[in-house]
Amino acid sequence: MKFETIINGKETALELDVENKVAYLEDRNVPYSIDHLGDGRYLLRTGLSTHVLDNIQVNDHLVEFTINGRWVKSQIKDEQVLLLASLGFKVGAGKSEGKLTAPMPGKILNIMVNEGETVKLGMPVVILEAMKMENELKAPSNGIISKINAQVGDSVEKNNVILEITPVG
Repeated sequence: MKFETIINGKETALELDVENKVAYLEDRNVPYSIDHLGDGRYLLRTGLSTHVLDNIQVNDHLVEFTINGRWVKSQIKDEQVLLLASLGFKVGAGKSEGKLTAPMPGKILNIMVNEGETVKLGMPVVILEAMKMENELKAPSNGIISKINAQVGDSVEKNNVILEITPVG
């Protein structure tokens, strides 16, 4: 999985090989492991170093957490965001929290949820085919699917609302 992070204004390319537990940071290969300690705390081992991650908060592409007691804010771009950006599409700007819109023109291949179903932020909900590639679209917020505006086989234009989510809690 490829990512790009921005921490304290510094942009860093990151690739995780989850199967082999290796992180590729720019020109370094760093073995890693993550253990869940409970209560939202994790133990991160990188090479010979050990770090405690805590107070993890995720809001779209912004992740805030403490590492060994020090607060860190990070903007994270995943593979889908990087691909869309490379194609000239803006991601997340002006996005309506309760609406999933098409990031590009395409054809709906699969709708993986039904009206009335509860979803969590980042949960895969729709497969959109665009430029002969299948793109997994994820829920933009926690909530209940209140309306599905498309059907499998439909063609959608960029920014068409595919489904709507009523926030819960």
